[in-house]
Amino acid sequence: MKTIEGQLTASDLKFAFVVSRFNEFITENLLRGALDCFFRHGGVEEQVTIIKVPGAFEIPLAAQNLALSKKFDAVVCLGAVIRGATPHFDYVCSEAAGGIASLALKTNTPIAFGVLTTDTVEQAVERAGSKSGNKGIDATLSAIEMVNLLKNISSA
Repeated sequence: MKTIEGQLTASDLKFAFVVSRFNEFITENLLRGALDCFFRHGGVEEQVTIIKVPGAFEIPLAAQNLALSKKFDAVVCLGAVIRGATPHFDYVCSEAAGGIASLALKTNTPIAFGVLTTDTVEQAVERAGSKSGNKGIDATLSAIEMVNLLKNISSA
């Protein structure tokens, strides 16, 4: 029996981070965690590109252009959508999640989902470096592992 896994090493990997400016007080914490994770796993600053978009709804289009450029091993998507009084939250969350998920399959590029979808500001703060960790770190770990997993599958 053969098991194929991805290692958590980012040396020689080129990553793009797409970050929403909406709820920037949250997304900047996600980005800090994501970059720290990338560097702690051997990534270097010269291999990082950060793209800022207006909001979570715009993340998939930017991520698609980055993935199709074939200049990056992975794209990490970071945003924060916090529920308000209207159904707008549901539409933005659904479109961002669906767009990001379909891109990974369409482009055969690891595209990590680090978009918070929370009911309150407090929940977002907790997931951006407080009590519940930092989901930017989680998304970056996933992307690093998937890049290496796909390389290992190709060479198996």
